[in-house]
Amino acid sequence: MSNLTSNLEMSNLTVELFPQSTFANISKAEGLRAVRENAYVTYTQGIIIAICGNFLISISLNIQKYTHVRQSQRGSSKPYYKSWLWWLGISLMGLGELGNFAAYGFAPASLIAPLGCVSVIASAIISVVFLKESLRASDLLGGALAITGTYLLVTFAPHFAPHVTANMVERSLMSWEFLTYIFVEVIAFCILLYLYKCRNMKHIVIIMLLVALLASLTVISVKAVSGMITESIQGNHLQFTYPIFYVMFIIMVASCGFQIKFLNQAMKMFDATEVVPINYVFFTASAIIAGILFYQEFLGLSPVNIFMFVLGCLLSFIGVFLIARTRPKIKTDRVFISMGQIPGKRCTEKVQPQPEGSGYGTLASKLMCNRGTHTDET
Repeated sequence: MSNLTSNLEMSNLTVELFPQSTFANISKAEGLRAVRENAYVTYTQGIIIAICGNFLISISLNIQKYTHVRQSQRGSSKPYYKSWLWWLGISLMGLGELGNFAAYGFAPASLIAPLGCVSVIASAIISVVFLKESLRASDLLGGALAITGTYLLVTFAPHFAPHVTANMVERSLMSWEFLTYIFVEVIAFCILLYLYKCRNMKHIVIIMLLVALLASLTVISVKAVSGMITESIQGNHLQFTYPIFYVMFIIMVASCGFQIKFLNQAMKMFDATEVVPINYVFFTASAIIAGILFYQEFLGLSPVNIFMFVLGCLLSFIGVFLIARTRPKIKTDRVFISMGQIPGKRCTEKVQPQPEGSGYGTLASKLMCNRGTHTDET
């Protein structure tokens, strides 16, 4: 009896010292901590997948380059597509792009797109080590700046992205921020297309701005599709039953197709050393803007984090420019990488492509036809 009385007294004392609200607060804090830890793990997974994907793409580019250089040196008449090395490169390219696609389902779009500079850095290193290309001072400086910028991006980028669901995408499509943005984008696209087609202004900035405007739609739709697939796989809620999933999938395919079209034209009219860095800068900027306006990724981010993130982007931009500019051009009489038939197009390649940056939707910029013998009519 005395033990029972003692236990009751201890229970009452515990309640007095630690009211129920205290236990509720502790439980709430633990739940919040668990949510943050889970979000951090997801964020880290997205970064790792994106880095691995871009690294595979850089290996793919150099394997394909090595295949064609070897055939040219041997004077072989064997078609490049009969080489197992070439197919290995193509397979790694597809795997890398699939990794980039998946990464959008785990991490903010404003982080995944700038990580495309990993492909540029890795390509420069691989080409020097394995293809025996010359190492320039600008390569070292550009690589150091790009690596520093990547570190700042990963450290100060938004670490928590909202779960992408069909309902969330529908709300974002109807928000006044996105409606204003898409209205301005459509007007700008029409003006640029008029200057390009009707006024025959073939300036590289005009073409790459057209690509960037399309890229913003690509990023929005890719993250939506990837995010909804991720939610469905994790078993949270099946997203394939919502019509918006298929709408975003169609937008993704269409915007990627038109990106390929304009990138083809840019690579035919201008050198890869011009197209690569400009495309990387414009694509990254459009992806960041899309992430801010559509997915509210910078919501609640401190001014210091925003400043350091922008600084990381600038360092990455400068690094890519230094690495990509004045890359050596290796001429060959053989047809280089062919992506097969694009509807309404025929193109052949006579200049080896240079290592290029990668964000989702820029696959074409790595395997474009450069100054082909056939002109591309729109």
